[in-house]
Amino acid sequence: MQDNLGRVLKEWRQIRRVSQMDLSMLAGVSARHISFLETGRSQPTRGMLLRLSEVLNMPPAARNRMLMAAGLAPAPTRRVLSEEELVPLHQAMSWMLQNHAPYPAIALDRHWNLVAANAPAQMLLAPVGLTKGTSLLEAFLDNAPLRGSIVNLPEVERFLCARLRTELMELGNDTVLETALAEFEARVNEQEVTHSIAEDSGVVLATRYRFGEAEMALFSTMSHFSGANDDVFSELKVELMFPADAETGQALRALAAM
Repeated sequence: MQDNLGRVLKEWRQIRRVSQMDLSMLAGVSARHISFLETGRSQPTRGMLLRLSEVLNMPPAARNRMLMAAGLAPAPTRRVLSEEELVPLHQAMSWMLQNHAPYPAIALDRHWNLVAANAPAQMLLAPVGLTKGTSLLEAFLDNAPLRGSIVNLPEVERFLCARLRTELMELGNDTVLETALAEFEARVNEQEVTHSIAEDSGVVLATRYRFGEAEMALFSTMSHFSGANDDVFSELKVELMFPADAETGQALRALAAM
């Protein structure tokens, strides 16, 4: 279905859960004008659409989709990581990954494809066949070695559902993420869930991996490049993993010393 301005604007209003009246107040225009934009009765200016995209906190790709739906040129964005202006962002990503050692750290794109990994992460991912360019979404769904190594897989799958819903709220409609979410939800619905994730995991959810006779428990924090005017970096996620217990920390430090 071809985009039109009204459909895109309404879609993002619904994603952000704001009414026409709410959006009009936040953007400083009349609710009638918002209504006319959605029905095609008013032709917006570029400045108006940029203001609405800021109020709705639309990512660069969605903002440009709205501009083009209105017949306007997209706002300039950059996609080539080697451009001189992007060097500081690329260096920042590399610094975070490298300086997180001896703990694992990875960078993922919008669709959870592995963009980069530090040495500890590579040591853990390689045995289950995960390398640069691999989709972690596909791996969590279909990679038998990875799924077999996760001790608390049902709990992790429920958490991944929540994480995907959050990302869809931020990024908007996305076929890849929506398809993966539907598959995870179908699996979760087949499970006999008797208690909540919070009851299972205490303060944080730790993913428990089995490596031979050893077991490691890891939890994650996620970082984003806020304010990056670039389609790639604005959607990049840097995931830093930490040991959830003393035994895992000791095992990771031992691996780094090898």
